[in-house]
Amino acid sequence: MTEFLEPGFWMGLLQIIMIDLVLSGDNAVVIALACRRLQPEQRRYGIMFGVAGAVGLRVVLTLFAATLLGLSYVKLVGGLLLLWIGVKLLLPEDEDGHEIDAATSVSGAIKTIIVADFVMSLDNVIGVAGAAGDSLVLLGLGLAISIPVIVWSSQLIMQAMERFPVIVKLGAALLGWVAGGMLISDPAVQTYLPSDGPVWFRPLAGFLGAALVLALAGLLGRDTTDAGGAVKD
Repeated sequence: MTEFLEPGFWMGLLQIIMIDLVLSGDNAVVIALACRRLQPEQRRYGIMFGVAGAVGLRVVLTLFAATLLGLSYVKLVGGLLLLWIGVKLLLPEDEDGHEIDAATSVSGAIKTIIVADFVMSLDNVIGVAGAAGDSLVLLGLGLAISIPVIVWSSQLIMQAMERFPVIVKLGAALLGWVAGGMLISDPAVQTYLPSDGPVWFRPLAGFLGAALVLALAGLLGRDTTDAGGAVKD
């Protein structure tokens, strides 16, 4: 119970919810696309059971990832991957990014949602596991709160992101912050750091990670725009 009294616990919880909200927009689109050909009375069951299966699978994957993060070099690899996920979040998207076939049966829609969510949830799993750190309580509570919010307000979330792009930018910076903390807390990296080092090591790593994500996204986004202009000319 003392874990609930620590400020870091609630900061971690907010990070998990924010990461899930920012990274689950595509998953919400997949649910809509997979169920769009179902009859109205079937659509509710397709969404309900499809999301339940996808959520169960994601919880298992996240618990597995959180367990692995205690091994050397796993946080290092995960942190680097999370940095790239944050950068990619800010880059222009391919308009044909959702190749989802609409199912004509409830069972088909459920299968489509679960399979697509599994393929698309790597970023969520790594981000949430990294934000939770070593706390399985924080991990479970964060998922329990954020997943229903995503399911029932996904359209509102997507509209808010389109209207206020700064939300996506803040989310990408948060991924960079979490990635920086993951990199510096890897056991392999910790062996090269003083055990009684300054308390600002981790916040500094998080700040540098966030700054790196925004800087790389700006550079790569500019290059993409320039290349697109050159092709058009």
